[in-house]
Amino acid sequence: MPSAFDPHRERGRALVRLHPDILHLIGPRPVTALWIAAVATAHLGLAAAFAGHRWVWTSGAYAIGSVLNLALWTLLHECTHDLVFRRQRANCWLGIVAALPLGLPVASAFRNGHLLHHRHPDHPVYDIDVPSAWEARWVGRSAWRKAVWLWFGAALQALRSFRIKDRAIYDRWYLATLAAQAAFDALIVFAFGWQALAYLLASTAFAVGLHPLGGRLIQEHYAIGNVRRTASYYGPLNRLVFNAGYHHEHHDLMRVPWMDLPKLRRIAPEFYRDLPAHTSWTALVIRFIRDPALGPDCRLAAAPAQASA
Repeated sequence: MPSAFDPHRERGRALVRLHPDILHLIGPRPVTALWIAAVATAHLGLAAAFAGHRWVWTSGAYAIGSVLNLALWTLLHECTHDLVFRRQRANCWLGIVAALPLGLPVASAFRNGHLLHHRHPDHPVYDIDVPSAWEARWVGRSAWRKAVWLWFGAALQALRSFRIKDRAIYDRWYLATLAAQAAFDALIVFAFGWQALAYLLASTAFAVGLHPLGGRLIQEHYAIGNVRRTASYYGPLNRLVFNAGYHHEHHDLMRVPWMDLPKLRRIAPEFYRDLPAHTSWTALVIRFIRDPALGPDCRLAAAPAQASA
């Protein structure tokens, strides 16, 4: 059953009770499929363009590819919550397609792991956003180790899925994801060369690692400042990454699609005006690395009694 300690459920119920007009925001938006096609096409076009220029793909991945990559992660996230099409199967297939330019077979595992994150928030086993104890011990408060930890953020999150023994993370959909990704990566190398694939993979590393955009992972659930549970980001980069920073709003009503999360906040400002929020992902990354009071263990984890709920 879901973890007991989750104020988002209570706030979600209160939102619907006091603002029933919010209900019209809930539901799939097929137009998101067109955005997936547009962002993926742009990302692949840059991969092809950078492939013929030695090492230019590195700076391109850092400056542009990372943004396109995080945009695709956000759109994959929409597929994960079945917010594009009405049928779950169609969303699963679209998620696999949306994730192909990420270069790694992440679609199915992300779907299963992320839904567990919502069902068991802050659970030290089921929530793969929560760092493992060995990560916190190794990183400690060392600035350079925190930088290394951020750089390998995506890989570490994938490894955390193996601590889940009684839930299916790797299933038949993962086999489909693996086959599709292997074929896609081979096609990219055949058509454009290894530098094109390197650009896509580097973009993934930057988007969820040691990069200003990596501040999103710290923003969402790390106890920094007055944050005790969750925080949103309301900076300008939201316009480029499909409102990925609206995290309070998403956890409160996860069936509201990306395009309507700002509307949710405008309809019910009394619920959000006093909640913790950030305005700069860059500042968060810098503070996290430099502040000796911060480390991986600042990510909230449920107490043992709550974790077993």
